[in-house]
Amino acid sequence: MDPERERSGGHPKKGRKRRRAPNMLLGAAEAMRARRDLEERQPEAKKARLSTILFAENCEVTHDQLCELLKYAVLGKSSVPKPSWCQLFHQNHLNNVVVFVLQGMSQLHFYRFYLEFGFLRKAFRHKFRLPPPSSNFLADIIGLQKKQTTGDLSKMVGGSLPSASSKVSVNLQNDPVIQKYGSKKVGLTRCLLTKEEMKTFHFPLQGFPDCENFVPTKCNGSVTDSSPLFGLDCEMCLTSKGRELTRISLVAEGGCCVMDELVKPDNKILDYLTSFSGITKKILNPVTTKLKDVQRHLKALLPPDAVLVGHSLDLDLRALKMIHPYVIDTSLLYVREQGRRFKLKFLAKAVLGKDIQCPDRLGHDATEDARTTLELARYFLKYGPRKIAELNLEALASHQELLATGQELRNTAEIVYQPNTSVLECLDLMGQKLLFLTREAETSELCSARNCQTIKCLSNKEVLEQARVEIPLFPFSIVQFSFEPFSPNLTEEMNKRMRIKWTEMSTVYAGPFSKNCNLRALKRLFKSFGPVRSMTLVLETHQPHLCIQYEVLEAAQLAIESLDGILVEGACIKVQRPVTELTLDSNTLVNELEQDSENRGTIYLSGVSETFKEHLLQQSNLFLGLEAVILPKDLKSGKQKRYCFLKFKTFGSAQRALDILKGKDWKLKGRHALTPRHLHAWLRGLPPESRRPPGVRVIPPPSEQQALQALKMDHPKIAAWRWGRKIGKLYHSLGPGTLCLILLPGSKSTHGSFSGLGLMGIKDEEESTMPNM
Repeated sequence: MDPERERSGGHPKKGRKRRRAPNMLLGAAEAMRARRDLEERQPEAKKARLSTILFAENCEVTHDQLCELLKYAVLGKSSVPKPSWCQLFHQNHLNNVVVFVLQGMSQLHFYRFYLEFGFLRKAFRHKFRLPPPSSNFLADIIGLQKKQTTGDLSKMVGGSLPSASSKVSVNLQNDPVIQKYGSKKVGLTRCLLTKEEMKTFHFPLQGFPDCENFVPTKCNGSVTDSSPLFGLDCEMCLTSKGRELTRISLVAEGGCCVMDELVKPDNKILDYLTSFSGITKKILNPVTTKLKDVQRHLKALLPPDAVLVGHSLDLDLRALKMIHPYVIDTSLLYVREQGRRFKLKFLAKAVLGKDIQCPDRLGHDATEDARTTLELARYFLKYGPRKIAELNLEALASHQELLATGQELRNTAEIVYQPNTSVLECLDLMGQKLLFLTREAETSELCSARNCQTIKCLSNKEVLEQARVEIPLFPFSIVQFSFEPFSPNLTEEMNKRMRIKWTEMSTVYAGPFSKNCNLRALKRLFKSFGPVRSMTLVLETHQPHLCIQYEVLEAAQLAIESLDGILVEGACIKVQRPVTELTLDSNTLVNELEQDSENRGTIYLSGVSETFKEHLLQQSNLFLGLEAVILPKDLKSGKQKRYCFLKFKTFGSAQRALDILKGKDWKLKGRHALTPRHLHAWLRGLPPESRRPPGVRVIPPPSEQQALQALKMDHPKIAAWRWGRKIGKLYHSLGPGTLCLILLPGSKSTHGSFSGLGLMGIKDEEESTMPNM
């Protein structure tokens, strides 16, 4: 930031709807990369990451708890309590939050079409169950339902500095803002500087002798009151040729930074002006970007009718050596007496109620300053000149000694967090706005909420196309796709059949055995792989067989892998699952479950004793990366069962631990996990009447057979495959440091309630822990 001016970052207020800028995915990606590069040059750069262990005992996360996480992701630990059910580390390193809602789908859909949801199951390590939704799922997770009517946001955030008495003392007709703009609200075009004003205030103009080598932005479209605004701020250093550019930040109207670049000056640097710019020699040394690169990027990024907003914007454009015809300068928009100008720091506090350019920070934050100028312009457009005049800015500025003491100002500007604060209000506190993309037919309280940019589309395809364009422009986005749900009767039938399928997959047939076999020894052998629900002797065959139904899928798979084709009791036995239409794809399903991102760092162990955990912790140096020991208990007796799950940070750590624990010192049986905890919790609720004897055929109801044969494009099976892939492509375009949640809300009707499912992760964290992705 240039020492001749001061700037800031403020609250986005909900204003008139404007046409959004065209596709800026490329610009946003480069902006995020630039911010990341800048962070990496600072000592001990950190990344946002999530815990892998959920604290919810049954792995069910309520809608209120989900709202806790979203608010914490926006405001951070200084203002909001930490989520009670998970851990989000280094929240300040989050760049964006994106929530995808798959309306009409549930946990049942996910596991019924598990193989079709290829991307989702592999990309997200953290999965949790959601309770059946209320009538307005989105309002619940955003926190709108419990929000009390608080009126103006100024009740939460200070910033209404003038008291009622100070307003009375203002002679509005003599206020310079009223004299220039009148007392009624004005449109965007009225706030633009005229060519004569630009000439008076030394803006670079085409054809002027001191602008011969300046580059025009090529923005020559027709400007209207709906044209897009972009906040601009530059930082400069002092070189042998004068002031030269070292950093540029450009912020789109949604509050998202779409360009943030460090720039290497062409000439020798004499003074980095670090106290203003925050730029040091160490930060700038590895930079290779030049002024011409920034000029080319900015020309490609701005639409033809783009309006640049800045504070003392002439200095920024001269540092860029660029000419732009449509500008709003907040140092001139908020007119002051006798040609003087208010500092950006003062306007941010007096108008927006926000502290910027804090003295404990090294230099100014260019992105924060650019965002503040943008929000000052939007405030002016929303409330009009009369509201600005009533703030009595001149009187406030003349009492800088009171502001210097800061006590009164700090008290009024302090954020008073209330438990019923919504995510929208949290975004408003940060000077940001929420994007909501949905189908035209969908209704939600969110559509009419303040500080929410709602875009309604005719189809899921249009929602997807708009998401590619709009998500990079907003720090927080909700993208809702709508799918036709199963009918209630079919849903109930699918639910029963789904649970039967998992029961059959956890069942094995073993044999043949001799008629004189030692049944006690056989029972002991098969119980060594895991908890047995039932074990029966099958005598319908020529030689006896055993049917063993395990409580967990891992035990059944371990028995098959360990005993199939092995000599037992003098006979070579075969161990296999029952063959029905529900288990025909069991081998494929088991392989894919093992590759599930949530399972890759988890191992299953059988034969553990009550003192296992104590011994494990005593030798913790052997098990690096261990994050959790999950010891299931019997629901009736409360006693610890003889199996457990160990969760590690990486697949490699889990594999090393498994080799040790299966060795001669520990003598345990185990393998990599197949079922996440939330799935265990769901399967534990299996009603007895829905089970059937293994091997009995279940014929799908005719309605489903016909639907599958028709292969309609909106059938949930096809939708799972198509939209899982489409969301995957959109996910890959998101920038690093994006907290992403995929929510399948579930369903609730007179026929019954079905739980939802949530998947979440932080993009760069997920990619760094997924070697096969």
